[in-house]
Formats: sequence, structure tokens, C-alpha cells
Amino acid sequence: MSIPLPCVTATEVIRVLLKIDFFLTRQSGSHRIYKNALGRRVTVPFHSGQTLHPKLIKSILTEAQLTVEEFVLLLQE
Repeated sequence: MSIPLPCVTATEVIRVLLKIDFFLTRQSGSHRIYKNALGRRVTVPFHSGQTLHPKLIKSILTEAQLTVEEFVLLLQE
């Protein structure tokens, strides 16, 4: 049985990305683009305080090559 996708804000997603060595490269409007040393890119729409849609969270996890389980563990740290 898989872990359900948590409801999170962009700030919480960004906190996890920073933990796994992504860094902010640029911002285009409300979208923040993060990269890691391998050149992997993740785009996070940043709207303060708003919960991200589950499909968007899943897309971000795919871009960052994270599983839901790994994401939840990093959120709890």
C-alpha cells in the first residue's frame, strides 16, 4: 500500500528541494526554477500560503526524481 500524497505549500516543497541539494537559479514571474549539480531542473510555482494541486506535486516529484515516500520522510526532518 502506498503513502498518500500530502497537501503541501510551495514553501514546504522548496524546503525539501534545498535539503536534497537543489538551489535557486532564477525566477520567472511566480515560478521559481531550481537546479542541482547534475543539471536536473525543477520548476515550482510560488504563491504564498496556497496549497499546491496534487498533480503539480506529483510533477515536481517526478522532475526531482523523488518518490512520495522519500518526500514525506524529508518533510518530517
